[in-house]
This record gives sequence, C-alpha cells and structure tokens, in this order.
Amino acid sequence: MRIAIAASPNVAIPTLEAIKSSTHELVRIFSQPDRPAGRGRLLEATPVSQWALAEKIELFRPEKATELAPLIADIDCLITIGYGLLIPEEVLTIPRYGFLNIHFSILPRWRGAAPVQRAIEAQDTFSGITVFKLDKGMDTGPYYVMSRFALDSDITSDELLVELSELAPEALMESLDLIEAGKKPTPQNEKDSTRAFKLTREEGRVDLNKSAEIVSAKIRAFTSNPGAWITFRGSVMKITIGSISEVELAPGELRKVGGDLLIGTTTKAIVIATVTPSGKPSLSASAWLNGARLVDGESCE
Repeated sequence: MRIAIAASPNVAIPTLEAIKSSTHELVRIFSQPDRPAGRGRLLEATPVSQWALAEKIELFRPEKATELAPLIADIDCLITIGYGLLIPEEVLTIPRYGFLNIHFSILPRWRGAAPVQRAIEAQDTFSGITVFKLDKGMDTGPYYVMSRFALDSDITSDELLVELSELAPEALMESLDLIEAGKKPTPQNEKDSTRAFKLTREEGRVDLNKSAEIVSAKIRAFTSNPGAWITFRGSVMKITIGSISEVELAPGELRKVGGDLLIGTTTKAIVIATVTPSGKPSLSASAWLNGARLVDGESCE
C-alpha cells in the first residue's frame, strides 16, 4: 500500500520505522507545525518532523486538517498517531481505505486525549493498543486489531507510553493485512465506553488524604507531564514515586527514614524518588533531603 502517516510525538517513531522497512511504501508524513519551545522560545520541530527530515521523506506541516485534502488523493491509507488535529469527515474518505488511528487503550475504554494516564490513575490491570478506522466521532470507529498489555502496579505513564509504542507496529501491520484481505472492521461496544480527558496542571496536585495505592497511581499517572505535585513550605514541588513502604505516617507528614524520603498517606507512607522544587532542576530525594533540613513532624499539602 501507499501509506501516509500523520503524527507528532516520539511514540510514533517505532511505527514510522516499521512502515519504512516493510513492503508498504511510506510516501508522505504530516506533523504539527514547528512551535516555540524552551526558555528561549525558539521554534522547534516535532519529533516526527525531525525523523522525517532525517530520513528524507516528504513532510508537510499544515496548520489545519482541511489542508490535508489535496495532498492525500494518491494515498491508499493514512495512519494517525497522536497527530493533534481533528480530521473533518469529508477528508476521512479521500484515501482508498480511509484513515486508521493507533490508540493507546483497549477501546472503547479511555476514548480521548490521555488514555495511558487515565488507565494508570484508575489502577486498571491492563491497557493496550487498538487500531481502528477513523469516523466523525471521538475514537468511536470500528476496530481491526486490539493488543492487550498487562500493567504492573508500579508502572509510570512514561514507561507505559514506551511499551505501547513498541507494541503498535505489529498491531498496525496485522490491520493492514486484514484490509488487504478485504476484512471488515468490528464495531466497538458503546456501553463500555469511558472518556480519557486531557490532563490539567491543577489535577496533578496530590491528595495525601487518600490511600497509598491511590496516591501512588496518581503520581505515576502524572509522571512526567504535567507532573504530580505537592506544596511544601508554601512552594510547589513536583515529585515522583519510588515505592510504597511499610511505614505509617500521618497524611502529608515528611520524614527521613534511613536514606529515604517518606510522605504519609491514610495507609502506608510512600517513598519519594525525585523532587523538583519550583523553578529548579530535578533532584534525587536523598540530595533534596541534604539541603531541606526537615523538622520533626513537618508536613506538606
């Protein structure tokens, strides 16, 4: 098939590489326009744009999804992965086999912008990949392939994104084989649908008046973007979790135990891995403790 891919994030790279090395022809890539980034606010290309330029594959960075229309008439199938633009219905029908989306959940659970993070936050026991045909709805189209991935109790969103990105190419290749064989996709079960709303910074605030399991899930889900945070001595401080300890502390209480930094919850205390004070670089919890000079009984919110 003549394939085009519309994508922006790093998680699309394994799929790009798989298509490039397959019997299919990777004709064209679409990505978001360059945006200001970093402290200098210099224009920066998306990871997918950078890959396309390095591989010398034709690249377009349209501002609007309607600009795709004249560029995809010669395409058999267009695959989207975290592209970031809503595709109008009239554009979806232009490629011979339409558009496929690689979604990082087992649909219809976690339709929307943050399926990986919401699955971890909800303490789901599995996640996975769904390759489905795009329609006018929000992740509502019929699917070709679903591939499940069991979730460990300590996995972070960063880690799960990497795992699923590596699972995606095989699911996509199987889907393309089904399309070429004339197989029809299967409708989703609407009664099981849930929404994965975009994460907000304010949501990242950790409520320590919850159990250790709920607090752990929250921190792991919001690592590293937008980040899980608490307030300490009146300032915001981002944290990542190491594990759940056997120590019991009052909710929010900070204590150095051995070489570890612990924070209390309503059940067991959690062990903090890293600390990022507002406006400062990330530190290991042990390095932060060296300068913090904790007072007995001191707490965070």
